[in-house]
Amino acid sequence: MVKKIAVLGAGSWGTALSMVLNENGHEVRLWGNHANQMQEINEKHSNSHYLPDVLLDENIKGYTDLKAAVKNVDVVLFVIPTKAIRSVAHDLAKVLEGPVVIAHASKGLEQESHKRISEILAEEIPVEKRKAIVVLSGPSHAEEVAVKDITTITSASSNEDAAKLIQQLFMNHYFRVYTNDDIIGVELGAALKNIIALGAGALHGLGYGDNAKAALMTRGLAEISRLGVAFGAEPLTFIGLSGVGDLIVTCTSIHSRNWRAGNLLGKGHNLEEVLANMGMIVEGVSTTKAAYELAKQKGIEMPITEAIYAVLYKKADVKLVVSNLMTRDGKSED
Repeated sequence: MVKKIAVLGAGSWGTALSMVLNENGHEVRLWGNHANQMQEINEKHSNSHYLPDVLLDENIKGYTDLKAAVKNVDVVLFVIPTKAIRSVAHDLAKVLEGPVVIAHASKGLEQESHKRISEILAEEIPVEKRKAIVVLSGPSHAEEVAVKDITTITSASSNEDAAKLIQQLFMNHYFRVYTNDDIIGVELGAALKNIIALGAGALHGLGYGDNAKAALMTRGLAEISRLGVAFGAEPLTFIGLSGVGDLIVTCTSIHSRNWRAGNLLGKGHNLEEVLANMGMIVEGVSTTKAAYELAKQKGIEMPITEAIYAVLYKKADVKLVVSNLMTRDGKSED
């Protein structure tokens, strides 16, 4: 059955997901707040800043009017930076007419409150205007999805029917979706892996090899799991697609913004230079601060996260931070 979906956020990931939904025959309304970008999508059928050389189907329509974009839709999918989620959700609540499924494919933690994105959405969108909240996450680079490369991700919700609906909307021959009911674990895995990706990029920038990167990813996953379980996540979620799957792809690919940012840090650039060079949101930077503070609150040991926090926020030398990690007292693997 054809569904009407409003995709809020016309960056690379929002655009790529819109392409999948359109491919599957659904009506897609892609919302963004830059008029020139929406005009390009509607007239040239491209989004050149985010997905150069990718042609969009003419049925994907760009909107700058939020009320028009969400009128009579079945699903609203947030694909915007974490820092903008609350304000856009607040605006959405004013114009949303009836109960719809609210989904998001963003990855991060709100810096001020340290809340997960589903928690923000639940706070800002009244219960009478939402049927359920679903998280869409997993190892997925927009650049590969846009050219129909094989991709597999997770649809997570406490509402099984809603998770299955999102699964059905996206499933096709190159895009596979599994369902999960551990929304906490899926969101935390998605957010926290960006911290480890910064570290992986930094190791590459410093010239370290595969052994170092494998160690970082493995011990990083242990940190993610410890913090996640402390907040009620299921341990097994972190060895699934939204955990280790997303961690692998984000820590090993040049498509990853967080990896590229870390690589520049490893080459000696400071944070201000890195962010200016990237020209896009690097979610791992704000997530590192949130995770560092959450770990302190819960008394969770997260030495890698602490090290990356020191580099980002205390201007610590990257080489010295790596040395300090390697010379910590010996302990058992857990």
